Amino acid sequence: MDNESMQLARAVVEQLSRHVSDVVVCPGSRNSPLSLALLARPDIRVHVRHDERSAAFLALGIARVQKRRVGVVMTSGTAVANCLPAMVEAHYSHAPLAVISADRPRRMQDTGASQTIDQLGIFGRYAQTTNIVAGGDIPQMAEAFTTRLQVHINVELDAPLVGKQLPETPSNRTLRRAPGPRPQDHGEVAVDLSRNTLVIAGDEAWAVEGLEDVPTIAEPTAPAPYHPVHPLAAAIFRKPQISANDYVVDTKPEQVIVVGHPTLHRDVLGLINDPDIELITLSRTADFTDPRPDSRRGSTVKVTGAPTKQWLQICEAASDLAADTVRLVIADPAHGFTGLHVAAAISDTLGTGDTLVLGASNPVRDASFVGLPYDGVDTYSPRGAAGIDGTVSQAVGIALATQAAHPDEPRAPRTVALLGDVTFLHDIGGLLIGPADTHPENLTIVVANDDGGGIFETLEIGAPELRASFERVFGTPHGASLGDLCAGFGVAHREVTELRELLDALSEPQDGLTVIEARTTRATRRAMHEALRR
Repeated sequence: MDNESMQLARAVVEQLSRHVSDVVVCPGSRNSPLSLALLARPDIRVHVRHDERSAAFLALGIARVQKRRVGVVMTSGTAVANCLPAMVEAHYSHAPLAVISADRPRRMQDTGASQTIDQLGIFGRYAQTTNIVAGGDIPQMAEAFTTRLQVHINVELDAPLVGKQLPETPSNRTLRRAPGPRPQDHGEVAVDLSRNTLVIAGDEAWAVEGLEDVPTIAEPTAPAPYHPVHPLAAAIFRKPQISANDYVVDTKPEQVIVVGHPTLHRDVLGLINDPDIELITLSRTADFTDPRPDSRRGSTVKVTGAPTKQWLQICEAASDLAADTVRLVIADPAHGFTGLHVAAAISDTLGTGDTLVLGASNPVRDASFVGLPYDGVDTYSPRGAAGIDGTVSQAVGIALATQAAHPDEPRAPRTVALLGDVTFLHDIGGLLIGPADTHPENLTIVVANDDGGGIFETLEIGAPELRASFERVFGTPHGASLGDLCAGFGVAHREVTELRELLDALSEPQDGLTVIEARTTRATRRAMHEALRR
């Protein structure tokens, strides 16, 4: 007969199985009833990670692909607090995530008991706590999963925690998970497409019916548009007119339609903020990327008219000019081997069915410059809070979920991740996968290693007048040996120093998890971006 804590854990896990197919478990004492109950269920895939922060981001990576919640289970105390960064990213990217924390009974609060903190409401506005106690109302978990994307289930477990034998395999099994919250519908917006219109599609964008033929600046994680416009062309569209061959062309759009959550390019965001351009914003969540009070909001559009031939030609010409500029800059040997070259190499070697993961700093912007998004390539990047933390773990989670979705294929679909060196080092623990756990079968992590914070080279702080203080707190060179670190985790590592080497490495079939370290320079970053702007 199970003791009270094991009975509670089994009831919690049974309810959990109705909503999740995967759970990441972290070792701990207080959560041992939950861990044993999870291992006893054949309808839940269990992953194990030592570090709660990495575990939560691993769960988030799996959830991004599955588009349903993945659970992460840990012991009490600061173990729960380590899940806050992933919960923040999940909140702002509207990604599903469930934290199931073990806790000591409330009577132990404020008594000096070990590993005891107040876990109720620990995630603040990012996830409301549902507290579960022995003899309590377990079905309240179902309400949390039905009404919220980010869920915190806090389970109070009292000693004795486990019995004298392992729990038996339950007779019931979940074959079909309960649906989660549905997308929000903010209504319909009337749009006249005979007016010069530009769509700006960011993270969380979707293919909006009626806007297929509208020129679109799409970030890498947005769907590939039919009429793509290069993001560098936004600088042209911010001007009322330009002259070409003694012919004056009106280039500023009359209206901009924002879909999802664009964040990457200043000139693109400048279009959104331009009071002379009518703004329409579309969202399927509670949040809008909308800095203006005079905008119109909705979730669908009712279109009249169609883009004029002249407007389509202007957009295509501006986009071609921007794309040609990138190719010329990449071909200029004066810039050396940079992160932009690394992104171009990855872009050139992607194929239909591949999955791409992009770090939130330079990599996602470089990928945008070289032409992404591509049709047939699923692309993910942590654009909710746009932080660099947990990216290795998310890439592993995305690779694991992708291969699990194709169990009958002879070779797992390829996942490629492009990260900067600081992002890679920030979550180096994400490489730690125990021998009993499922490993990625076809994941290549490309690290553009310019020995520090290359993104700051292009920002205001990178100006020549401020260089005296730059390296210490912005450039932050580290000199870390990525090869030695990978060896310590038992991960294959390969170093390349020029573009042809990288293209060759990316073209070779990979097995398991491989890190390709591209030794790049950031010394030319500022000059390169000035060349792009010019």
